[in-house]
Amino acid sequence: MKQIGLLIMVCLSLNLQAQTKKKINKVSYGKGTLYGYWGYNRSVYTKSNLRLIGGGYDFTLKNASAHDNPSHKLKEYVDLGNITVPQFNARIGYYFKNHYALSFGYDHMKYIFDDGNQVLLDGTINPGVDTIWSGTYNNEPVRTDRDHFHYENSNGLNYLHFDLTRSDMLYRTKNRKFAISTNFGLGAGGILSFNDFNFGQQKDMMTISMSGYSVSAHAGLRLEFFNHVFLQAEGNTGFMHQVKVKTRPSDLNAYATQKYGFAMGHIVAGFFVYLKPTNNCNDCPVW
Repeated sequence: MKQIGLLIMVCLSLNLQAQTKKKINKVSYGKGTLYGYWGYNRSVYTKSNLRLIGGGYDFTLKNASAHDNPSHKLKEYVDLGNITVPQFNARIGYYFKNHYALSFGYDHMKYIFDDGNQVLLDGTINPGVDTIWSGTYNNEPVRTDRDHFHYENSNGLNYLHFDLTRSDMLYRTKNRKFAISTNFGLGAGGILSFNDFNFGQQKDMMTISMSGYSVSAHAGLRLEFFNHVFLQAEGNTGFMHQVKVKTRPSDLNAYATQKYGFAMGHIVAGFFVYLKPTNNCNDCPVW
């Protein structure tokens, strides 16, 4: 009889533990929540001064404008073999404290120097380097031609950054299957450039370099479904300083330097994994 009573007590204990686990209140911004997402972006850039240095030239194109380059092919957004071709955003993060998360993000942006750019040419280009520009220029107005001069980071302008984010819940249904949250935060990181450069009768593609740094701020709205998946719309703005963009793969002394602001909007889909849920009752508030 003692053995039967002990067995009953063990079963009751296990049942109570199971019920307690079922009652764990899964809150997306609670301490111990891991999350990740993937999505796509559009970006815009301020005008800037693009300085180019290399063998026989050191000149700046002032007030240069640029644009992004989104993919227009649907298969590149849905085909797993091509999903990194468009301008994408990927992030993984962890809530180390209620409401606060640290994350690492990879924002694949694209910076394309505008065709027919109306700029001011300032600097020196030695005779024989180029067929059109030659000599010393002092803020001379010129209009660029893609066949003669072109510059882009289309493969791309990759912002690798760490962020601190605060999340707050705006609304949650009684059955806890849907919620709306806000995200606000700051980030900083490095810029990995894949540069294409055409000038001086020489065209080089995909010259890779860690070219500089960026700081940014973000704000977003997150729609959460069934405690485990979400859709999020987010806006980012910041400053980029490309200290040294390598432009020629065989010449370490050929590079570009540039400073500009940017704004980016992206839509992503993501997931939550509750590694250490600590709230043990469905009705207890999480502060």
